[in-house]
Amino acid sequence: MAARESVSAWRPRVPGVTEVFHAHFTEHAYPMHVHDVWTLLIVDSGAVRYDLNRHACGTLHETVSLLPPHVPHNGSPATPEGFRKRVLYLDSSVLDPTLIGAAADTPDVTDPLLRLRVGQLHTVLARPGEELEAESRLAFVGERLRTHLRSFPLPEPGRGVAEQLRDLLDARVREGLTLDEAAGLVHAHPAHLVRAFSARFGLAPHQYLTARRVERARALLLDGLPPAEAATSAGFYDQAHLGRHFKRVVGVSPGRFRSTPQSPRPQGREELRDKPPRADGPD
Repeated sequence: MAARESVSAWRPRVPGVTEVFHAHFTEHAYPMHVHDVWTLLIVDSGAVRYDLNRHACGTLHETVSLLPPHVPHNGSPATPEGFRKRVLYLDSSVLDPTLIGAAADTPDVTDPLLRLRVGQLHTVLARPGEELEAESRLAFVGERLRTHLRSFPLPEPGRGVAEQLRDLLDARVREGLTLDEAAGLVHAHPAHLVRAFSARFGLAPHQYLTARRVERARALLLDGLPPAEAATSAGFYDQAHLGRHFKRVVGVSPGRFRSTPQSPRPQGREELRDKPPRADGPD
């Protein structure tokens, strides 16, 4: 019998970490979607294949994947048994937005020490009351990620109509806007605007807006809001509307996501010392 899929999600009291997400998926495939924060991913068993910035990528146990905000990506199991993953969602206080281009070009990092430190950080985050140690470990993870990303500088792309439309959608996630309104604001024909956005980001404007609304609902659910209230606050018509899109993107229903354990038993194989991290590193 195939192992049952499982999900745990919680928001720790650690600045810079907006969510911790642990999951075991055997069949769930993520559609193209975006996050408004950084996605730091490690895999404990199996493998994940995904497309990012129109390039095929993959995450194994030995690698660390860093997916930048606002860049569409998908994901699916690359092995028959599926995969077990642990994810940290990190805000701009950990990684600066100027590093997005480098991360989009080189999302998968083979660095045994970084892999170890990320796993150890997950272990500490699952222990309430150890927030100071978690902050210390996060600081060293962020430092090592920045070192990797600054080895691959990329020029900042120009801002065409696609980027302008993305800015409009980001500013109006809840209320949205019509295509005609957007076309008027960026001075482009509606058909050209949709075509340019889809070519630039790999998904249509309405798919991007839906993904952003799912992200907002996800945060509201972690704050304790009931699914019905989270749905309308995020911009969905009602709870059923949220439910259809949430399960497709996250892999579970909003109600199940909201009721997941807040501090699951660590799944990785990392071991931690009883003493606090040294000044020169957490290992």
